[in-house]
Amino acid sequence: MKVFRYKKELNNQVSELKNQKKSIGFVPTMGALHQGHLALVRQALKDNDVCIVSIFVNPIQFDNPDDLKKYPRTFEDDLALLANLSPEIIVFYPDAHDFYDGNIQSSHFDFDGLEKEMEGKHRPGHFDGVGTVVKKLFEIVRPDKAYFGEKDFQQLQIIKKLVEKTRMSIEIIPVPIFREADGLAMSSRNRRLTKHHRAAAPFIYQVLKQSRVLFEKENFDTVINFVKNAIGAHPYLELEYFEIADEKTLKSAKEKKSGNKYRGFIVVYAGAIRLIDNISLVES
Repeated sequence: MKVFRYKKELNNQVSELKNQKKSIGFVPTMGALHQGHLALVRQALKDNDVCIVSIFVNPIQFDNPDDLKKYPRTFEDDLALLANLSPEIIVFYPDAHDFYDGNIQSSHFDFDGLEKEMEGKHRPGHFDGVGTVVKKLFEIVRPDKAYFGEKDFQQLQIIKKLVEKTRMSIEIIPVPIFREADGLAMSSRNRRLTKHHRAAAPFIYQVLKQSRVLFEKENFDTVINFVKNAIGAHPYLELEYFEIADEKTLKSAKEKKSGNKYRGFIVVYAGAIRLIDNISLVES
């Protein structure tokens, strides 16, 4: 398995692949890989001649320094998981100073308002950090297709917008949320949950599924209040927000409009760990 630390080295490898007319699939990650990540990698291996996986805990997309410090880093384990899938996977494990040319800070992006909704309201500057790192990764890797999970649905829509606005010829492939057997959306942060909070966390998806059933017949306020009350009554969970939003604009919706698709977005604290999830609601 080839592991590249520096941009110039990977650039040379990519140029060689391009000269050979090889199609490149790309899976950007922050490491601490789990089966959700591996589902993305499997799809990339299936669709392309070559799969490149980046492992980079990007410092500029963390608004909470403590969260950055505690984010799990399991590089050797990550390599072993990838090697088991295919020894031909190329891994990019950037050195932050080389990656950012010694200037580790975000650029500012206009994503036509997508960045101002939900996570954008609760984590100011987060999507500038995401946009900065993804744009740089795309410029280095030059993939034909890039794969992102729908668990971070807002991020997925923002990356689609990034590609559109920068006119990069990259196809963004969404991959459905990969869940544990008990329904909890897979996340690298799950390994930081205490025993009690891990046992409580699947309740989030149970509530989301119930909200989808309610959405078929009830109005928005009824569904939102149901979620707030259900999570609020749980002794080990604390709701940060639940919103029903238009899938395309990500704007909070108040009433159903014919032809629109809606999704429920939720953020819950299980102790100190911030968990995100979402669910597609019935099309109106």
